[in-house]
Amino acid sequence: MKFFVISDNIDTVTGMRLAGIDGVVVHSPNAVRSRIEQAAQDESIGILLITERLVPMCPELIYDIKLNRRRPLIVEIPDRHSAGRSKDSIKKYVRDAIGVKV
Repeated sequence: MKFFVISDNIDTVTGMRLAGIDGVVVHSPNAVRSRIEQAAQDESIGILLITERLVPMCPELIYDIKLNRRRPLIVEIPDRHSAGRSKDSIKKYVRDAIGVKV
């Protein structure tokens, strides 16, 4: 099983790629929905990381997957522009989640 990230920010995807995680950058609700559905159909994706700003674009789909499917596990992550977080929160999150110091 592998990780996959869906982000609205190129910096987040670039950082995740440095940690060995593939991903895409999307901005519209239709693109977010399409990429989530594609990831949910991909048997090799076990954990789907989605930046916080994208979740409000299709919450019903995300919550349906979280509540009714065993895979993928969906994890909402902050990006570097998220308010209310320390400036090193992304690094800490990656370090804690997958054990890679970025």
